[in-house]
Amino acid sequence: MSEPHPHRCHHHHHERDDHESGQLPYGQIDPAGHPTGGLGRRSMLAAAGGLLMLAAVPGTARAGTAMTAGAASAGAPAMAAPGASRASRISQGTTLVHADLHNHTVMSDGDGSADDAFASMREAGLDVAALTDHATMFAISGLSRSEWRTTGALANAADDPGQFTAIRGFEWSHPLQGHINVWNTSDFADLLRAGSPGSLYRWLAGRPGGLASFNHPGREIGRFDNFSYDASARQQLVGLEMFNRTDDYLFEGWSSWVASPLVACLNAGWRPGLTGVTDEHGTSWGFHEGKGRSGLWVAENTRAAVFEAMAARRCFATRVSGLRLDAAANGVRMGGVIGLVAGDVRFRVDLDRGAVWDGKPLRIQVLRPGTSVPTVVDVVDTVSGSVADFTVPLDVADGDWVVLRVSDPELANPTPGPSGHPCNDFGVAYSSPWWLQP
Repeated sequence: MSEPHPHRCHHHHHERDDHESGQLPYGQIDPAGHPTGGLGRRSMLAAAGGLLMLAAVPGTARAGTAMTAGAASAGAPAMAAPGASRASRISQGTTLVHADLHNHTVMSDGDGSADDAFASMREAGLDVAALTDHATMFAISGLSRSEWRTTGALANAADDPGQFTAIRGFEWSHPLQGHINVWNTSDFADLLRAGSPGSLYRWLAGRPGGLASFNHPGREIGRFDNFSYDASARQQLVGLEMFNRTDDYLFEGWSSWVASPLVACLNAGWRPGLTGVTDEHGTSWGFHEGKGRSGLWVAENTRAAVFEAMAARRCFATRVSGLRLDAAANGVRMGGVIGLVAGDVRFRVDLDRGAVWDGKPLRIQVLRPGTSVPTVVDVVDTVSGSVADFTVPLDVADGDWVVLRVSDPELANPTPGPSGHPCNDFGVAYSSPWWLQP
């Protein structure tokens, strides 16, 4: 099921661009998930000496070299490190922004003052940032109404249209069913207002413009009533976290005979974009290399344009700073619908992280529906700084979605799936899905 098919109707072509700026080295990770040099998968705060390299990604945001108090107290050097340019080589009209849409403060179970969070994320080089403290659940004292108003005031004060987008949100938190982030609503829901995923979807449907995401999918045993589908919430459920903190959720639960969250969610009928987040609970928001983050393709760096990009699923998940990923299938950008029953689909993938990754070998896996894990129908070798161009036959009879996973073939996946699965290497990024729809 998981082996790539022989290359049919294939042509692979790579266009190179050697004129982009540098990036911090990418740390090597051994199969147990421990760093062997450079910037590692586990937080450097836990490493010997407690040193944390601060990788700032400039762009429309300031890539300042100032440190937050939390970063300074960790003994962390501040380093501004540019990544790839923000312009796609395969599409027009949008610019890449780097985003982290899941962060906590002392207003729920985080350590840091909310007063410091947005400034820290801007200093770290993020272009888009959200605070999403927990709504109260049984074991966690979460947002009060006054704290919700405070979060909104802090976001409004930090928001700098065109330069830095600051967003207020909250994390609906159920100890068994899981956690769901919600953004762009005027109020919030705890378990008294919405005691189940279904009741949260009904609450959300009454707030047009509100957007939501399945968080660390599969960490809690109920998995959102096993991703029970609700058509009324499909448009507003715009995210599925594939990277949370340092973890790749592709095979979450597989060793316990539970289906991949990606497979379970998409097979159920949901149509989320794929995201990465730091889920920060400490005091150095934005300054963690190796934790999840998202790329969004926006018309401009404003709240309205960010929410439009999220609603269009024009996003990707990654866990390295400075990465640019844009992808189109038969000319349709990731997150879109391909009008196809069966036939050849031409993919073009723009993948770059700047000069330090120039020529770095990477791999693209074409993921399709499976029973418990994705079926991989093709594996394409590429290099950072190139545009990969390849063709894959797809048939809606095999399922209605396709996702591209980008990996580092030289490193092992610390949480692997079935023996021999092509995704048992180290995940670097996920495109949002495309959906086949005749």
